[in-house]
Amino acid sequence: NIPQLSHKVQVIEKILSKNNAMADEIRDEWDKHNITCFNLMSSPGSGKTTTLENLSDKLPYKFAVIEGDLETSRDAERLRDKGIWSFQLQTGRACHLDAGMVKKALPEFPYEDVEIAFIENVGNLVCPASYDVGAHYNIVFVSVPEGDDKIEKYPVMFRKADLVVITKCDMVEYFDFDIDRAIESARKLKPDVPVILLNNKNGEGLDKLIEWIKSKRGEYVLSNTK
Repeated sequence: NIPQLSHKVQVIEKILSKNNAMADEIRDEWDKHNITCFNLMSSPGSGKTTTLENLSDKLPYKFAVIEGDLETSRDAERLRDKGIWSFQLQTGRACHLDAGMVKKALPEFPYEDVEIAFIENVGNLVCPASYDVGAHYNIVFVSVPEGDDKIEKYPVMFRKADLVVITKCDMVEYFDFDIDRAIESARKLKPDVPVILLNNKNGEGLDKLIEWIKSKRGEYVLSNTK
């Protein structure tokens, strides 16, 4: 059995190596156009699309979205209704986006019209963490109804986070979700990771998210112009 296991590991490493090379090509393309890219990851229904809709009214940058889903174009259509350019990637059975999929959106991407790209990954707290999609920063969402234990249960995902966003905070009184425990869990996995509490119903926390995005955009522009 050991040779068979070794073969499987080699195949996985080969797949990821090819994916990572393609992700570097995607980042190079963003860099050519001075675009900062954020990868949004979470389980289904955490509020990624709603957050993007709300950002369209307040974020002081032009942005576009590459949207990942197994089926349908509903999220992309929602964003288009808000005037946001979006490209739908339907993965079929794949539970994540990879660099090859994201690359398919690039020929149509409006490089000259935007400063920020968001990649909204497929809703899943496992597989997306393993695939570099060519982003500069990772934002991981977890919603109050999911429970605060999800951070500890899915450590690979939360170790990848440059920012953790706890959504649906208006529902905290109705669920067994300890915000302090969630923040502690996130920082055990990644010390000092920033955590933002977000209520998409009334917009509370959105300004903090915008400030974080602005700070990362500033860092990126500074490093990309050296």
